[in-house]
Amino acid sequence: MSHEQDEQAVREEITTCYRYSAGLGLNELSSGNLSCRFEDGMLISPSGASEANIAPERIVRVSLDGDWEGDVKPSSEWRMHAEIYRQHERARAVVHTHSDHCVALSCHNEPLPGFHYLVGSFGGDDVPCVPYSTFGTETLAQDAASALKERSACLLGSHGMICRAGNLKSAVELAQRLEIMCRQYLLARQYGEPDRLTSEQWDEFFDRARKVSYGRYI
Repeated sequence: MSHEQDEQAVREEITTCYRYSAGLGLNELSSGNLSCRFEDGMLISPSGASEANIAPERIVRVSLDGDWEGDVKPSSEWRMHAEIYRQHERARAVVHTHSDHCVALSCHNEPLPGFHYLVGSFGGDDVPCVPYSTFGTETLAQDAASALKERSACLLGSHGMICRAGNLKSAVELAQRLEIMCRQYLLARQYGEPDRLTSEQWDEFFDRARKVSYGRYI
């Protein structure tokens, strides 16, 4: 496969996954963005992307310093994606969404606690929430990338979520999983604050998960 075909395949994958994530309700209108690491930079969905206008030719090639060419601008959140790729060598794909329940919890600036064993699928006994920063800023990029040091996903205060994975399909699945877990946590909280798994229970979970290669993408 030639370099041009390689790049075209990634552009088509981003387009397909963007539409799929929109179909899941993870992104609505022009919120959220997807990217894949490509050579020494990345390919990312454009500014103003939506399910209706996303297309392979509108995916933008961007360096990790933000250099790009063409008539279509990259997503305003390119800094978050770039910093995650810069700090995490294993990250091959990044997904950022404004999905309903992730946003709802992030607006309380609270982590998703370890109320259910599947919280562990993000790499620990919670999913952290970084403080609010204006979209597209270096502060937000640094906070998000730092939060993903020991986790594959985090909430962004009063904003949404972001995750990293070894491929785009897994990253979209993580974004969907986090939305499900936030929904279930907020539902459980209607009956009072739910119980947390104990340290011993987490140790047992992670021991079991390692043995069966279960649910970890970090």
